[in-house]
Amino acid sequence: MKMRRILSLDGGGIRGLVSCLWLAGVEQALAQAGKPGLPQAFDLLAGSSTGAIVASGLAIGLAPIKMADLYRDHRHAIFPGIAERLWTRAGGLLSAGVSAPKYDARGLEQVLKQVFGDARLGDARVPLLITAYDTVSRTPVMFKSFNAKHRDLPLWEVCRASSAAPTYFPAHAMKIEGRDCALIDGGVVANNPTACAIAEALRKDAQVDNSRDLVVLSVGTGERTRSISLASAREWGALEWAVPIIDVLFDGNTDSVDYIARQLVGDGYFRMQEHLHIGLDDLDDTSSTNLIALEFMAKEYLAKADTQKMLAELARQL
Repeated sequence: MKMRRILSLDGGGIRGLVSCLWLAGVEQALAQAGKPGLPQAFDLLAGSSTGAIVASGLAIGLAPIKMADLYRDHRHAIFPGIAERLWTRAGGLLSAGVSAPKYDARGLEQVLKQVFGDARLGDARVPLLITAYDTVSRTPVMFKSFNAKHRDLPLWEVCRASSAAPTYFPAHAMKIEGRDCALIDGGVVANNPTACAIAEALRKDAQVDNSRDLVVLSVGTGERTRSISLASAREWGALEWAVPIIDVLFDGNTDSVDYIARQLVGDGYFRMQEHLHIGLDDLDDTSSTNLIALEFMAKEYLAKADTQKMLAELARQL
């Protein structure tokens, strides 16, 4: 199975909206070049966390704009407001205590079931790779639509597992290959799953001999610029680091994978990413103001001459 052309999608919570808008720009560039649209232009789709949701949507034939509507229309169900959170958390204080996850995931699960219905991982029209992490065995999990042992897994559950960000959502229980697993966010393994996808493409049976033969589009969700001061980094303990450490870990592995992929693939590697203004970088800010700002940032990035030049070259190579 040849996997020369790779599309990889980062995690980033509500900022998956940015990825969807950028992918719409990719589709436009492909159309202008007379090339097939998404996902047909790629041999392998990879996603982590919110990127897993977008990649899975593309894999079953949903257009990027349709996926963008998921974030616009269902954002409050996925990330409920404080009043609803307080109500649901009140019922869980006895069982989970004050340190329960910020969201109970019922809204997220409802949305995923609505979007993916009865679809199975094996229903993906293009080979699909989704990352997660099993806290029971303490090992990464690579869901693969082309793995016979994974084909019958419900697609909504795969996405639920990959998007279970620690402190935000509870782990998701699944049985995989006969094992009981407690799965958390794929960002713990690879918030940017590009390196995982490249490794898959270079397997002996993938018909790709050299990483320089690959064409890889890696799509981010915006890069944080909010600093953590020296004083804070020196003085914070477990309580203060509890939530920020998730963002730091996700950002760190995203940037390191970008460096690795750039060195491995060379001129066939394309990365869509933009710096986020402070205030636009939260995973769960579903306010109308934030969504408008994210959309403006995404469209402004697409309009840049450098971005248009990059997309034209990507379309030529695909």
